[in-house]
Amino acid sequence: MKKKAKEYADIPGTIVFDAEQSRKGYAINAFCMTLMKDENRKAFKANEARYLEQFKLTPDQRDAILKREWNRMLELGGNIYFTSKLGATDGLSFQQLAAMMTGNTQQGYADMMLKGGRPIKGNRTRAEWEKR
Repeated sequence: MKKKAKEYADIPGTIVFDAEQSRKGYAINAFCMTLMKDENRKAFKANEARYLEQFKLTPDQRDAILKREWNRMLELGGNIYFTSKLGATDGLSFQQLAAMMTGNTQQGYADMMLKGGRPIKGNRTRAEWEKR
């Protein structure tokens, strides 16, 4: 059975966290939620690879976490609000993460958001975005 194309899949630079993404990223998000406890953050930082063994991560998910590939984690099902717990464990603010994920500096990202975010022109569809 062929999957129906999602209308929102055409939003450039955006991964919508829907039920499918939630299922795909369950292990990433479960891992990130454990970082809410100090003892888990300490255990993770002491030996990241070993700590991740307790989760049913795919090799790609594990690699993205260890390399701190923030956008890749989202592609693989991570939720930004969960993955930000990993960022916080590394001492990063949400704004710092967003800046890195958009290829910006923290100040550049803050300035862009204060000016209303990304311009609509050239950002409505992936085809439009790719022409830039």
